[in-house]
Amino acid sequence: MPKRTTLLLATALTTGLLTALPAATATAAPSGLSGDFNGDGYRDLAIAAPVAKVSGKSGAGYVAVVYGTKSGLDTARRQIISQATTGVPGNPASGDYFGDRLTTGDLDGDGYTDLVVGVHSERIGSTDSYGNVTVLWGGASGLKGASNLSSPMPRYRNELGWALAAGDFDGDGHTDLAVGNNATPSLNVFRGPFTRKGKAAALVGIDTIAQTTIYADKLIAGDVNADGRSDLLVMGQEETASGDYRTRSVLYTGSVTGTLKVGKKLAGGYDAAIADVNKDGYGDIVTGNFMEKSATEPNGGLGGAVTVTYGAAGGLSSRTPVRITQDTAGVPEKGEKGDGFGWSVSAGDVNGDGYADIAVGAEDETLGSARKAGTVTVLRGSASGLTGGGAKVFSQNTAGVPGTAETLDYFGGAVRLVDVNGDGRAELVASASNEDKGAGAVWFFKSTTAGITAGGSKSCTGTTLGGPSGTAYFGDVLEG
Repeated sequence: MPKRTTLLLATALTTGLLTALPAATATAAPSGLSGDFNGDGYRDLAIAAPVAKVSGKSGAGYVAVVYGTKSGLDTARRQIISQATTGVPGNPASGDYFGDRLTTGDLDGDGYTDLVVGVHSERIGSTDSYGNVTVLWGGASGLKGASNLSSPMPRYRNELGWALAAGDFDGDGHTDLAVGNNATPSLNVFRGPFTRKGKAAALVGIDTIAQTTIYADKLIAGDVNADGRSDLLVMGQEETASGDYRTRSVLYTGSVTGTLKVGKKLAGGYDAAIADVNKDGYGDIVTGNFMEKSATEPNGGLGGAVTVTYGAAGGLSSRTPVRITQDTAGVPEKGEKGDGFGWSVSAGDVNGDGYADIAVGAEDETLGSARKAGTVTVLRGSASGLTGGGAKVFSQNTAGVPGTAETLDYFGGAVRLVDVNGDGRAELVASASNEDKGAGAVWFFKSTTAGITAGGSKSCTGTTLGGPSGTAYFGDVLEG
């Protein structure tokens, strides 16, 4: 979705970036674990700071990477990567917003996860085309070396890289990459394997607008029908008969030919996750819509909601989708207009019971006199599906959480559930990209057999990791 207007007002002063590479610890074969950039058996975390000033260019942006260990995310083992980093294609330019679109996958099949960055605002030479997709290659010493996607490429690029998702859409064992483009075709599927020069095996163009009237604003990959092939949720806006726009989604299913087959429309929103919340073997679609039932943008929204559309062998279950708000029984807080519940969504098993749980950000939640301070709610998966029972809510005012809730922090603007210490339980990462007047900060929460806990939680900023000071929106996107 479009960035806040304030994203265009970054004015921080800095001249460059520091980079601290993790020690090369992987001496055996790489783990092959999804999200593990250095192959040591622990998942890692990428944190975007898309409006940071780099090499004197406002809004050039960078990505910080924090590596997982048996003790959790270790901020001493990190990297700062931008277009000023040696080996990364391009040069920092104002308004490129490097990092504000991210996804991960093992594109070249070497067992190390790679990080994909959509540089959708980058101009291509002196042409009127915009948008590059840069792959940062994983390896034993972490992310090292990078390539822009090369041939085949779509004929015309209008913010190519606006949306990204990696998955194996044809089930051949190679990671493919779905890339949004604000031109025709609106969706481009680069079929793996990829070479380290960024060349894909083939390119498949899909015009989602002609097929469904939905623009490809957000892409989410996952296996909904349990056939071993990734499916693709396309989220975006569609025009109504009255000329207004509403948010809708459509599920494309994978096939052995690599052609994504258009399916049914379902609940719209601005973020989503595909995960098995009822442990029946099928991926369920959890859609976050911070505008709730609002039919038009940007006014008229209620408190926000998440909707669960359950998966089945045919793609989508006949079961009625379940809608959860802050007024659902068991969910803390109370639904109020403008809370933004469902702004961000992430899935992971936080207590090790085998059911996927869901973290939901409500970045506009007001806490006392602190307007739009923000909260994160963790909803439980169960045999009956996603439930409000046993839900937990966290904010900067929660005991044990560093910091204090303040007006316009936007805590919960991005959330990520990821098992970074290899104990079988997902930890919670949450950000407040407007913390300290747009500098941004990220919080790491631990998990126990009882789920996420505030005890022992920690926070960090971009400067903690060696990034530039000033407005950066550090934590605007989390990936890993």
